[in-house]
Amino acid sequence: MTISDPVLEKRVRRAFKSLNRLMLLFWRLGLGFWFRWPKVFGCIMVITHRGRKTGNLYRTPVNFMIQDGRLYCTAAFGSKADWYWNILKNPEVEVWLPDGWWSGIAEEVSQAENRPEILRQILIASGFAAPAFGLHPEQISEDGLETLLENYHLIRIRRVEARTGPGGPGDLAWVWQVLSFFLLPIVLLQLRRKKSKNKK
Repeated sequence: MTISDPVLEKRVRRAFKSLNRLMLLFWRLGLGFWFRWPKVFGCIMVITHRGRKTGNLYRTPVNFMIQDGRLYCTAAFGSKADWYWNILKNPEVEVWLPDGWWSGIAEEVSQAENRPEILRQILIASGFAAPAFGLHPEQISEDGLETLLENYHLIRIRRVEARTGPGGPGDLAWVWQVLSFFLLPIVLLQLRRKKSKNKK
């Protein structure tokens, strides 16, 4: 990115990791639609990928754009992004999108001819994220994009088939049912007490 101060970059990366955990929790609670605010949060999808060393499944929210039915995203911290190295090793991924859950195949296309314009669109789709790093994608020159591409990895994901069943977005939505089960009696009791006081 364009942050030259390594200490500041480390703090920003830490802040984005915390935000990503919050975003993922919202998706799992079935509230991913709260982040459909492109100019602020950007266009966000969640990639499920397998660890290249552990074999464990991980989920990472990333900004994306769609062109000709294909999904495009970029590793925001270049070679420092673990998910990038994971999908190079294991390209079979799953993606959570605002309109569904898909299995897919990921590939690096950093050498594609149209990569500068795709990168620009991804940065535009990042909402506040790009400006947070001093990038203004609608104003940056072609030469500036080429410079960024020296450190950015462009990823294309081809959707294979729609997924259903457990383990997808909203897998923690049952929490709302449990909370309702315990909270509803309390609310009703409070209303009853308030009604009794009003009668006196």
